[in-house]
Amino acid sequence: MGSMPMPSSRGSWPWANSVAPNAGHKVIVLDDDPTGSQTVHSCPLLTRWDTAVLKAAICAPGPLVFVLTNTRAMSAAQAAETVRAVCRNLRAALAELARDGVVIRPVFVSRSDSTLRGHYPVETDVMAEELGPFDAHFLVPAFFEGGRVTRAGRHYLLVDGIPVPVHETEFARDTVFGYHTSDLREYVAEKTAGRVKAADVLLFSLADIRAGCGARLRALSGNACCVVDAEAQGDLDRFAHDLHEAVDAGQRFLFRSAASLLTSLAHLPPQPVSPEAMSGYARGPVGVVLVGSHVRKTTEQLAALMGEPTVAGVEIDIDRVRDAQDPAWHDPAWHGSVLAAIRAAHGAHKTAVLFTSRRERQFADGSERLRFGAAVSAFLMRIVQALPDTTGFLISKGGITSNDVLSTGLSLVTCEVVGQILPGCSVVRCPKTHSRHPDMPVVIFPGNVGDAEALKTVYRRMAGLVASPAAPPVH
Repeated sequence: MGSMPMPSSRGSWPWANSVAPNAGHKVIVLDDDPTGSQTVHSCPLLTRWDTAVLKAAICAPGPLVFVLTNTRAMSAAQAAETVRAVCRNLRAALAELARDGVVIRPVFVSRSDSTLRGHYPVETDVMAEELGPFDAHFLVPAFFEGGRVTRAGRHYLLVDGIPVPVHETEFARDTVFGYHTSDLREYVAEKTAGRVKAADVLLFSLADIRAGCGARLRALSGNACCVVDAEAQGDLDRFAHDLHEAVDAGQRFLFRSAASLLTSLAHLPPQPVSPEAMSGYARGPVGVVLVGSHVRKTTEQLAALMGEPTVAGVEIDIDRVRDAQDPAWHDPAWHGSVLAAIRAAHGAHKTAVLFTSRRERQFADGSERLRFGAAVSAFLMRIVQALPDTTGFLISKGGITSNDVLSTGLSLVTCEVVGQILPGCSVVRCPKTHSRHPDMPVVIFPGNVGDAEALKTVYRRMAGLVASPAAPPVH
């Protein structure tokens, strides 16, 4: 991929000449798993990206559209192919809308993990090739709900209030997306294999942002690579204000960000239903919790949840997935026994907690790990496809797991984010027309979010086991 940096030329987008100077912004997010919606509400999530679906979503009310690509579960080549397909359909959708007189000023975001795991620069390279040219692209990994901040160009994870350079955490040792530095300028140089030198990456410091950086933004050109400091939402609010003014002045920007920037770009009002009242969305008092993530925090959260008397654990022994090369592998008897365990839990008025065995597996390389993950996910999705109609709600723990739940397990083309049940944890609803679980709420719970009690808290809120403020029913 060789598109960064690249020259800027006005009017090369097929919809550019139809965009009025003060057209409304539509933030279009290509999300490498569904967790990017974890700071927003009242927006569609798409698991398909044909032109008709994209046009309908772009024309829907609200400032945000999420396209769930699930590229973090793919190889780099597969990710590039997927992003390219989405971008080409986006070009077609925006061009058709422009011909119909629908005025859109798109802001494109490649949303990825706040701990820097993902296919960078593959995805932004493809987006620049297909949707550019851009005057700049920005790395903005701050995610305040998860304790991720950036200072002086260095990215940190707050652990018990102490800032830890993110390259010193378990996330930097990821077998597919590992890295060696917390300095985002050096990170860019590492991930681009020197194509972009650290010294050429521009820093928007806290001082720059807080003083106002509109003039600097308007002066950018040639797809300049920039990194952005942020310690609090107010920093990104100010930055987003200056960004929107620069976009209205004709600048074209691309973003590689975590979720907190989206809050500022969208400028949404408070969510309509409080986190404590989310049980009003549930279709019944018992549900299913599906735990696919294997990070240490998830294991701690699972242990706390299993202390609840109203849940029943069902372990999925991943060693029984015998061939990591074949996601189509299936064991009908095992599948049936898991479903029987769910029905038994519901019959005892308990929520079934399905969790993959916590044992660490070793892999020869990242490709083998991805193939094995696909095989495990395929088995889990067969379970989701057959969940009993007694399932009042579903909590999905893990980003890739959640993407598969929405796209494969529940076969959703689109669903709506209704808000957060816990900071960083979105609730979406199946459409009323869903053939098996109409209006069922699904909690999208990232693997690396929340304290040790967070999964238990989400379960208790969704099951209505905590006092909630007075609120009208939301069925």
